[in-house]
Amino acid sequence: MTSREQHDRMANAIRFLSMDAVEKAQSGHPGLPMGCADIATVLFTRFLKYDAKNPHWPDRDRFILSAGHGSMLLYSLLYLTGYEDITLDQIKHFRQVGSRTAGHPEYGHAAGIETTTGPLGQGLANSVGFALGERIMNAAFGNDLVGHYTYVLAGDGCLMEGVSQEAIALAGHLKLNKLIVFWDNNNISIDGPVSLADNTDQVARFQASGWNASHIDGQDPEAIAYAIEAARHSDKPTMIACKTTIGFGAPTKAGTNKAHGSPLGVDEIAGARKFFGWDYPPFEVPADILDAWRDAGKTGVKARTDWEGRLANADAQLRSEFERRISGTLPANFDAVITDYKKKLSTDKPKVATRKSSEMALEIINGAVPETIGGSADLTGSNNTKTSQTKNITADDYGQRYVHYGVREHGMAAALNGLTLHGGIIAYGGTFMCFSDYARPSMRLASLMGIRSIFVMTHDSIGLGEDGPTHQPVEHLAALRAIPNHNVFRPADAVETAECWQLAIEQEKTPSTLALTRQNLPAVRNDFVAENLSRQGAYELAAASGDAAVTIFASGSEVEIALAAREALEKHGHPTRVVSVPCFELFDKQSADYRNKTIGNAPIKIAIEAGIRQGWDHFIGTDGIFIGMTGFGASGTIEQLYPHFGITAEATVKAAEARLHGE
Repeated sequence: MTSREQHDRMANAIRFLSMDAVEKAQSGHPGLPMGCADIATVLFTRFLKYDAKNPHWPDRDRFILSAGHGSMLLYSLLYLTGYEDITLDQIKHFRQVGSRTAGHPEYGHAAGIETTTGPLGQGLANSVGFALGERIMNAAFGNDLVGHYTYVLAGDGCLMEGVSQEAIALAGHLKLNKLIVFWDNNNISIDGPVSLADNTDQVARFQASGWNASHIDGQDPEAIAYAIEAARHSDKPTMIACKTTIGFGAPTKAGTNKAHGSPLGVDEIAGARKFFGWDYPPFEVPADILDAWRDAGKTGVKARTDWEGRLANADAQLRSEFERRISGTLPANFDAVITDYKKKLSTDKPKVATRKSSEMALEIINGAVPETIGGSADLTGSNNTKTSQTKNITADDYGQRYVHYGVREHGMAAALNGLTLHGGIIAYGGTFMCFSDYARPSMRLASLMGIRSIFVMTHDSIGLGEDGPTHQPVEHLAALRAIPNHNVFRPADAVETAECWQLAIEQEKTPSTLALTRQNLPAVRNDFVAENLSRQGAYELAAASGDAAVTIFASGSEVEIALAAREALEKHGHPTRVVSVPCFELFDKQSADYRNKTIGNAPIKIAIEAGIRQGWDHFIGTDGIFIGMTGFGASGTIEQLYPHFGITAEATVKAAEARLHGE
């Protein structure tokens, strides 16, 4: 048991490393680490199950700093407990180019950073996926191999962001009792007191959402420990409202917004040193305190070695499957399963919507890949994300494979990231393409983190018809294609859909969006080809009868239109080729020779897509012809809308021939 004096000195090490790093960088947020140092010290020295020298141990507890602006709290903890990635030199280079200690914690920069946080509420919402992932893996592999907690430190801003309600409502509904959230209840935001903008009773809100929640003194170590112990015995998720003072110890800035987002200044830090009796120069931690912290970083060694023993003694098949899933490796027969399925499709030539093609592909994939976990934001019947293998996950049964997220697109996308980051799971979730706007912050962070989250976006164009322009995505394909490290797949038929799903499942370091139609589409890939042609991002689907006068590029539902236009142009004596473009991003990764050959040198280049032009000049040039949308859609049947907006084979032929004839 740590004495109060020892606890205080260990907490002060966090405070002064944080103050000094922010001061040296002349940038950052010192207030949170100063106010929350007691919470962090109690958690990391008395409760958290971790091994600083083996940071990726699968059954470690997860700690998520949702209030990512307080990043120096996490970096200080990682340095003090002995994580090799965070050295004192890294602390001294806080917020500098090339350092692991970025302004907000970034997944992949250093072990011990479980997720990228910064946009407030994201870490809290990710944590629902982490906690659900633990329950899913526990149901699959048992208590001997999976049994850990997810701890979150969230600030006032995290709880004000709307995604927090989506997240806590889902966690409460699913009774994720191994999820424990500390709320840094300091009543300060950047503008000033929280009361400027909010007077929500947060404890009551969490309780109403199915959580245990209570107030404590967040700077009393024993009160913190008691609350954690109680939370660990709860049958619900727990929120601990920790009353703290932002910038605790700063003589004039403590308890004010001046301790939030800027360095304290030399005089203020000198005053804090005097207040705490910390008589050490910047970045110096006394040897006995550093030793105590390093000992804390080793407390999980026995738990880890015991766990490794249980894994070694587990049933060989169970152990092998656990290790395969945790490594992210796909089942050995995955490619063969997809190839066999493509053979069947080439024979059957189904005329179905690509959302239905997606369901058909998932039926095959979910049968072959047991770690896929599906879901939808209350649109299961429309997104076609449920298959025979994916029964509902409930608070009474975590051993299933389908999550009903409710009308919570942002919360779903953030939870998908948490499930993915937890490990052992490939997560996908669906909504309408138009509502990718609601999910976009989490989709962007999946791309930034480089993780295999999969977003299924159906009703991908004006082709959804009567629901009208509020639901008809127009700019969304371009917007999603603008995100770096994000593969946007828009398949043209069942074969391309299977190929795109294969690629999405394979991409361990890139998230994927599948843009899928509501309307039925004919088969355009009629001959079986073992190779995954969609892997090139774009490929020649139909060749010209001679030297091409026209090349038509199209994606998804508009490939059918391109082929009809080609047929008409060929009949009129204009050799025309069609290039299917299921994925811009993969095309950009091909060799220059392949790209040049695929784009070709036809004098007339046309792109057809029921969205805006942005991005297509890459294929057709600024002088190319674009057949698509220039504004929002309209209510009406699909049979009315495509002609109304001029997205037809006839319009394509007319535009091509006008150019051919020099009109």
